[in-house]
Amino acid sequence: MISRLHVRGAIIVATAITGLVTLPAPARADQCDDIAKQLAGGIDGLKVNFKAANIIYLTHPAAKELSLGCRSKGQAYSNELYAKGDRKPTPQFYDLVASAAAIIFTVTKDDTTTGATRCLKRMGLLRGDKITMRYKRLNMECTRTKTEAAIAITRPKDE
Repeated sequence: MISRLHVRGAIIVATAITGLVTLPAPARADQCDDIAKQLAGGIDGLKVNFKAANIIYLTHPAAKELSLGCRSKGQAYSNELYAKGDRKPTPQFYDLVASAAAIIFTVTKDDTTTGATRCLKRMGLLRGDKITMRYKRLNMECTRTKTEAAIAITRPKDE
C-alpha cells in the first residue's frame, strides 16, 4: 500500500512538472516592431510595409525610401533611421525625418529637426556630397547624388 502511494505521488509530481514546462511562454514583442507601431501611430501618412532580417521598411509620401534598422548581435549601433528624398528636400521631408528620429531615439523633435536640417543643408560645392556629423549624441550621415539626397541617423550602443 505504501509503494502505491509513492508511485502515485511520483506520477502526480511528474505530470505537474510536465504541465509547467509545456505551458506556452508569454509572447514578447520585438522592440523594433514596437518602435514601428509607434512611428505609424505618431506620424500621419506613415505605413509599415514589411520586415526583412533586421530592417523594417516604411512608406510615406514625403520620402522615396524610408527604413528602420534594428540592432542585431555584434553591431555597434542600436537603431538606424534611413530616409531618401529628392535632391532638394522639401519641408515635409525634414518634418518626417525629425518626427521619426524623435520617436526612435527619444530626443526632442526640435533637436532632431535642427540636426537633420544642418546635415542635409551642408552638402554642396564646398563641403561635398557626403557629410558626417554628430548632433545631440546622434550620428548623422548625409549623402546625395544627382537626383536624390539621403540621411542615415544612428546612435552608438554605449550612449
